[in-house]
Amino acid sequence: MMRDIEAESVVSGRLSNAVVHAVTTDAIALAPDFLDRARAVMRALGGRGALHLRAPLAGGRRLHALAESLVREARSTGCALVINDRLDVALAAGADGVQLTGRSLDPADARRALERAGERGARIALGGSVHDLEEARSAAAAGADWLVAGHLFPTPSHAGAPGRGVAFLRTVAGAVPCPVIGIGGVLPRHVPLLLAAGAHGAAVIRGIWDAEHPAQAASDYLSAYDADDRA
Repeated sequence: MMRDIEAESVVSGRLSNAVVHAVTTDAIALAPDFLDRARAVMRALGGRGALHLRAPLAGGRRLHALAESLVREARSTGCALVINDRLDVALAAGADGVQLTGRSLDPADARRALERAGERGARIALGGSVHDLEEARSAAAAGADWLVAGHLFPTPSHAGAPGRGVAFLRTVAGAVPCPVIGIGGVLPRHVPLLLAAGAHGAAVIRGIWDAEHPAQAASDYLSAYDADDRA
């Protein structure tokens, strides 16, 4: 079953087709072999994926250097590059998008900043990270192009906290006009559940980066999406 999204809710450029979002952590992004692993993941995902560069402990200079290297890979592979939180780094490096969190600018303020940046800013899409229905509605109303909603399943990132479950994802997806990406303990076998709940795709941390071969793991998530499409 193919999932169609209304034109007004689809983000432009590379992110419009991104159904698997590979999200980093500080430990992942600051590892010595990160760029090699990241390039392999981006090649595996191609135009149907996005790499989220998330490293809150990295300084601006280090983050910008990583972003510039990955922007070049994005151009050659078609995989979108999203910078977590740092609108300034996304603008400077020419990334495809910014993922806004509770520490970031409000989406409306971020949108105004992008408008002031002119043509460079017009090419950057805005995502919002949400954890409840009120946050989701607020982020969508403020201009977020897509939402990452979770956490859905138990995960070491939120040790001891139960997942919000697929019902939460269904509620969010039914309440906002923009694409919703599910995150939090998502394994390939969960992908059909996310899609049935109305999600546009899945965001993954450990399921990709903790694998012995991250590029193959990324491909496995795409295969799970495709298997559901053929159902």
